[in-house]
Amino acid sequence: MLMAPLPDEKMESNREILESYRRGEISLEEAQKQIRVRDYRTVGEVAKLDICRSNRIGIPEAILAEGKDKSDLLAISLAHLEETGSVIITRVSSEQLVVLRSAKLPPKSVFEHNPRARTVVIRSADRPAQAGRVAILAAGTADIPVAEEARVVAEEMGCQVLREYDVGVAGIHRLFPCLERMADADAFVVAAGREGTLPAVVAGLVNAPVIGLPVSTGYGIGGGGKAALYSMLQSCSVLTVVNVDAGFVAGAYAAKIARQKAHKEKQS
Repeated sequence: MLMAPLPDEKMESNREILESYRRGEISLEEAQKQIRVRDYRTVGEVAKLDICRSNRIGIPEAILAEGKDKSDLLAISLAHLEETGSVIITRVSSEQLVVLRSAKLPPKSVFEHNPRARTVVIRSADRPAQAGRVAILAAGTADIPVAEEARVVAEEMGCQVLREYDVGVAGIHRLFPCLERMADADAFVVAAGREGTLPAVVAGLVNAPVIGLPVSTGYGIGGGGKAALYSMLQSCSVLTVVNVDAGFVAGAYAAKIARQKAHKEKQS
């Protein structure tokens, strides 16, 4: 696959940055930072990949498969893999999975499909060095797919992940042994559908930041994750809340917290 040429204005701005560095007006680190902000890879007429996102903000770009043509998805995924050494693909359909499995990958590449999370991870390079611990809880078995998406993302960002499922408040005694095992976690992701109570309970019991992940399980008035979202937003416990079924966002946010904490502890 050929890499599309950079737009003229992008090449010119990069040249100006390099000229500023040559004249001693900015440091090498500043030049690298400015170039990364402008760097992307064009894939035909369908995508502009933010290949330096992980370097810039600590969170990798993921490819949302939902709504994408199978051939476009394959081209985007292979280009991302070539540039960064790994790619996370979310919301993968069975038809898209067949196409991805048929791709010719670099030697020794790893192809990981998580059927519950509907994710595919392709890796030709190592994961980031392990740093930070993320705990993931799911209130019910029906909430596991979204929790698993969060787990996949946190692990790909280099975090150790602890997980416990089906520990909702209808049988709250199941929760406490799990929290004891997760006492050293740097951040929690708590997935819950229906009335979405579990994140508020956990946030009232643990010292680490809690990310509430509402899930579109449940039915009737407030179904589709609405009651869970509203409950988490109204919580008197202090927690952060992401959108309904936003497993990627919850996992990435928790991993970013955990990695930053681990980095600071290493420096101290």
